[in-house]
Amino acid sequence: FNEGTHRRLWDLLGGHPSPDGGASFVVWAPNARRVQVVGDWAGWSTPTALTPQHSTGLWWGEVPAARAGHRYKFEITGVDGAVELRADPVARRAELPPATASVLETSTHRWAAGEWMGAAGDWMAQRSKRNRGRMSVYEAHLGSWRRHPDGIAHGARELAEPLADWVAGLGFTHLEVLPVATHPFGGSWGYQVTGYYAPDARLGSPDDLRHLIDVCHDRGLGILVDWVPAHFPKDRFALARFDGTALYEHADPRQGEHRDWGTHIFNYGRYEVRNFLVSNALFWLDKYHIDGLRVDAVASMLYLDYSREEGDWLPNEFGGRENLQAISLLKQFNEQVHLQFPGVLTIAEESTAWPGVSRPTYLGGLGFSLKWNMGWMNDTLRYMRHDPVHRKWHHDELTFSLIYAFHENFILPLSHDEVVHGKRSLLDQMPGDLWQKFANLRLLFSYMWTHPGKKLLFMGGDFGQWNEWNYDASLQWDLLQWETHQGVQKCVGDLNRLLVREKALHEVDFDGHGFEWIDCHNYESSTFSYLRKARDPSDHLIVCCNFTPTPRMKYRLGVPEAIWYDEIFSSDSTYYGGSNLGNFPGLMAEGEPAHDRPASIEVTIPPLGAVILKPSREVAAGGP
Repeated sequence: FNEGTHRRLWDLLGGHPSPDGGASFVVWAPNARRVQVVGDWAGWSTPTALTPQHSTGLWWGEVPAARAGHRYKFEITGVDGAVELRADPVARRAELPPATASVLETSTHRWAAGEWMGAAGDWMAQRSKRNRGRMSVYEAHLGSWRRHPDGIAHGARELAEPLADWVAGLGFTHLEVLPVATHPFGGSWGYQVTGYYAPDARLGSPDDLRHLIDVCHDRGLGILVDWVPAHFPKDRFALARFDGTALYEHADPRQGEHRDWGTHIFNYGRYEVRNFLVSNALFWLDKYHIDGLRVDAVASMLYLDYSREEGDWLPNEFGGRENLQAISLLKQFNEQVHLQFPGVLTIAEESTAWPGVSRPTYLGGLGFSLKWNMGWMNDTLRYMRHDPVHRKWHHDELTFSLIYAFHENFILPLSHDEVVHGKRSLLDQMPGDLWQKFANLRLLFSYMWTHPGKKLLFMGGDFGQWNEWNYDASLQWDLLQWETHQGVQKCVGDLNRLLVREKALHEVDFDGHGFEWIDCHNYESSTFSYLRKARDPSDHLIVCCNFTPTPRMKYRLGVPEAIWYDEIFSSDSTYYGGSNLGNFPGLMAEGEPAHDRPASIEVTIPPLGAVILKPSREVAAGGP
């Protein structure tokens, strides 16, 4: 632990109840004068002293009367003589906020048959395959996805079946949940963690969360969890000045404090702190069978001057602004995750142009599997907010993303951050009258699902919620009584099924060979057309998007060969609430060259709509 290489810290530190009764306790507090543990077993009145373990900074002791389910805290006398009650930093369970005690936990959950056995169809054995290729992620905040009629939140066990059925029914491949670790303030959405090893008690017991994960795996869904190593809150019952000194945080506020967020920054140069964080990531993968970790606020970790004024930050040893210790930690995290849990995804929310975020560490990268494409998100939403009559002046906001689309392994996020703080819901951000708002939203999703990169959509967008997301209220499920909202739901589901079925939409996402513009220059008509290709380029799709309410009739496009093209998708279908203008059942390409291609078709692109065409060689060969 002191050298930073203990990979199962949860086995070393924390409270450990024995099956035969009693419990042992270990805590790291190297600068404390005295450490005691107090809890339910003695009515919180008689502390038990812990013994320092040589020069390790660890304190150990046993309490024969302690039992699983008992609450406890460490009573720490700091270097200044002040006595404070502290929650266990490595507790596996915590009280329901606003209470702050730790709880002795013993799991009785039995993972579904085959979870670890490696048999055919076994989830864990197949994880590497499942996490490659096809990927569309449904992002959810468990506390506000669906609530009781009286507004009380459901626990993880209650949510398991309806949530898994909803997400799998829409064709998503993964469910990503906002941080599930213990956090005292619900309004932080889980991003200010006080208990890194304890699931949020608002969700129920740790085994309730395990049950939800089991059910999701049974429905074929991978589980991604947001993880927050960038900062932690200043609550005095938790990590802040844990033994009376800056232990987990950096002592200098120029390196140890996020003033924007009112939080502390971890001391990434301290071996024990690095061990605490890396082991925590491995803990969630090991004890909860998580399939991937999305690392929050990576940019704030990479730069010493992140959100700081001149003179309010310290350069690194070479005079630069890069946080070398945090970079080293991120590399170590990725190396250990990929080494010990092959096939697990690590995903970076990184908003700058830092090079090699999703490249292996042995090539100089940070080692993440994927990176959120924040540039694509910002440019695309900015473009979609423009009135269609003005979009021709902003054509480059959609074409620019393809200049850098293959520099990283990107995931395209329309996340919770885009529907809060006055930004409004995705549907409400769309311009125009009611019909145009829904058409624009279906067009946005069609463009997103056919653009290179994996997909992520926050809950509520999947059926066109009107209200901005509120962490303290349920989604507007009553909207599904309206056909317009049902149409958005059906459109998202069909796009997901297309994504899974068509290799051209997922097989070559991170390589320029999987994408080719047909026409990206027609800014006057605000139309875009492009090819998506599988590894076998003959397996391709043609995508045509019209970002104006004016139909484009007999719009000639160059295509790779004179062959019949089936129309396999139209966002303007009446099934989704559109006007049903399109090309069904398909089009025969002609031998007339166009756009530097040997053949062409005359396609109808519906108003504020997208169509997808697929070559049919049976028809070309004289079939039906």
